[in-house]
Parts: sequence; C-alpha cells; structure tokens
Amino acid sequence: MNEGEANRLHDALYNLETEHRDLDLAIETVVSAKQRDQLLIKRMKVRKLRLKDQIERLKSKLIPDLNA
Repeated sequence: MNEGEANRLHDALYNLETEHRDLDLAIETVVSAKQRDQLLIKRMKVRKLRLKDQIERLKSKLIPDLNA
C-alpha cells in the first residue's frame, strides 16, 4: 500500500468514526425524548452497526501484511 492510499484510508476511517460518534449522540437524544420513535431508533442503530463494520474493515486494511 502506498502512502497516498494509506492517507485516503485514514481520512475515510476518521470520517466514519466521526459519523459513528455523532450517530451515537443522536440515538441518545431520540431515546431520551418523551415520544420515542422506535422505528427511527432501530434504523439509527442498524446504521451505527454498519458503520462499525466499515470501520473494522478499514482498520484491517491499514494493518500491514507480515510475511512469515
């Protein structure tokens, strides 16, 4: 992996982690509301899980392969 590709992956990882954090705060806000929209909460949680999966995939791409 060249330096440009690594930088691009780091930027994407940063963006996904930021979105994941923001979504966590949004979920907390909706959950604490008097009238909870359960469908919205479920959709937000599913989106959060998808983001987590993407984050883990990017992290694994950034780990250098070691030849044994």
